[in-house]
Amino acid sequence: MKLPVESLKAATVALLKSRGATESEGQLVAENLLKAEMRGIATHGINFLPMIIERIDKGLLSVPTDVSIISDDDATTHLDGGNGLGQVAATRSMSSAVEKAKRYGVGMSLVRNTNHVGLLAFYTLQAAAEGMIGVCSCNSAPAMAPWGGAEAFFGTNPFSIACPSGSGVPIVLDMSTSVAARGKIRRAARMKQPIPEGWAIDEKGNPTNDPSAALRGTLLPIGGAKGSGLAFFVDLISGLLSGSKFARTVTTFHQPIEPTGVGVMCLAIDISRFMPLDMFGQLVRKHVMSIRSSARGAGVERIYLPGEIEAEREERSSGQWIEVEDAVCDSLEKLLRERDLGLSLLGS
Repeated sequence: MKLPVESLKAATVALLKSRGATESEGQLVAENLLKAEMRGIATHGINFLPMIIERIDKGLLSVPTDVSIISDDDATTHLDGGNGLGQVAATRSMSSAVEKAKRYGVGMSLVRNTNHVGLLAFYTLQAAAEGMIGVCSCNSAPAMAPWGGAEAFFGTNPFSIACPSGSGVPIVLDMSTSVAARGKIRRAARMKQPIPEGWAIDEKGNPTNDPSAALRGTLLPIGGAKGSGLAFFVDLISGLLSGSKFARTVTTFHQPIEPTGVGVMCLAIDISRFMPLDMFGQLVRKHVMSIRSSARGAGVERIYLPGEIEAEREERSSGQWIEVEDAVCDSLEKLLRERDLGLSLLGS
């Protein structure tokens, strides 16, 4: 079902405020979820809102979000997310990293005890907008076997890096360390569609294209041992070092049983400490032109930069309509009716 972006934003803010979140928290979560939708990453989009509401209603997620400072020392900050909205904690973390970088050239912030943070590019683009290189990573519930294993141990443990491009649109990488995000497997299961070979293995360690078997089994790391190694270090820094849960102890957001205990790392690097920002932009533009003019593979019309496809999708859909699964739309409509908020996604 296609729904107006503004209607979805208003519904998100209203539902969160009805549970005790502040206006600014509601706006922040809405912007994160809808940015994911507009960039074509529906697995991290509005489908998370009913889960957020359910966790709040069951006392498993605290609002308003109380982010507290554990330590604040020169270029580093250590925060406790208060088991609140992950988007609020991660935004606070990157804001702190950026402010530190303005003073010291580099800033790093770790968050413990938070929840699903949504689209990581949301935070690295926050740093890029300040003329910085931004890095963000978080751990997640077990979904992927270490290389050579057949049992879920690491999360998909995503990370993102973004920088200014000198031409208005930042360059941003946002990826999981698994071949495919677990959300894509869940979506395939809901849609009763097969998944590509090489995404996952079943409980016995055999390759499968059945999403239900994949969910009972485990995802595979991207690039084999390389992806497994990346997942290890994302978990080590974002989870273990932050004092949050890590490896098998992280709880999935999709099962409202206990707090998730997600950990987050945000890093900001002030480009101007190494060269003038304008010079950096000029060099990046030349670099991009060289990439675009390089030899293309057979049948390839255009070489894309990291995040460029998603940015173009966002530009096309910004302020217009978003396609939402019927089941998600029904869940949101039900929540709006239950609280008698005077809103409807269906316009009636």
